Amino acid sequence: MKHSAKITTILLAMFFVTQLIALFVIAQYQPITSQVIGEDGNITNVTTYNLPYGMDPPQEVESQSAGSLIISLIISFTIAIVVIFILMKYHAATLLRLWFFLVVALAIGITFNSTILGIANSSLIAIILAIPLSFYKVFKHNMLLHNITELLVYPGVAAIFTVLILSWTDSPIFAIVVILLLISLYDMYAVWSAGFMQKMAKYQIEQLKFFTGFFIPYLGKKEKLKLLKAQKSKTKSSKLKKMKVNVAILGGGDVVFPAILAGTVFSIWGIIPAIIISVGATIALAGLFALSQKGKFYPAMPFITAGCLIALALAYLI
Repeated sequence: MKHSAKITTILLAMFFVTQLIALFVIAQYQPITSQVIGEDGNITNVTTYNLPYGMDPPQEVESQSAGSLIISLIISFTIAIVVIFILMKYHAATLLRLWFFLVVALAIGITFNSTILGIANSSLIAIILAIPLSFYKVFKHNMLLHNITELLVYPGVAAIFTVLILSWTDSPIFAIVVILLLISLYDMYAVWSAGFMQKMAKYQIEQLKFFTGFFIPYLGKKEKLKLLKAQKSKTKSSKLKKMKVNVAILGGGDVVFPAILAGTVFSIWGIIPAIIISVGATIALAGLFALSQKGKFYPAMPFITAGCLIALALAYLI
């Protein structure tokens, strides 16, 4: 949906800042390999990522092929989508809010913990800080708090999936690229054919009063003029409540998947290639905003993925 230049700039800024925060968080959870002497006297290498709350991959899990990992993630993603739609169908709003609350608290806790690693009980401190923010985000519906906490949620989620990809496959960059392509195909189908994304966004906004992504309400030119006339004529507030408010939204998946790619690239190639990925994704998103038409929904992932792949090729050449 086409927005004003100001709204577009805000969305792009929040998107890019989230990518940079994600790179910082992922950098704090880089793998650390140490040698441990077992009970049998043999020395083994143990790799840890220091993810809190039991999120570190188990040591006994062997690396899978990229294909196996992709299939596992597709199955998990499909199950999650089906469960969400079942809960939506049966109007289980409270259960969905609790689910989102737990996910948001965990993600923000991981982000906070990355800034205080080394401090005693850092994970406990982080989750204590995260819980009230998550509660107010999900249950109190403050718009400013919602968008600020979104900056913290996706870096935590990206850190979890980056560690998962790095630890479970020998071809992590290939795996995340294929995932991006598949998600892009799903996004096109869900928006242009099935309408899944519109239904999910509408349900979240109207029923849950909560949205998984950046969310900016704003008034169009006609609405602003109407408001100005109402103020001059001292129109009653009850009439103003019927005024149409436009909404600019950017889904959480559109933010987190390029962050996972950038984090994976950072872990293997370094910071400069990772930043190139983030810049490429942001430029692609800006292109989508420039080409979009008012009143229409667009799948952002195909555009973002294209920008990521061009940036990945550039980073590889550099």
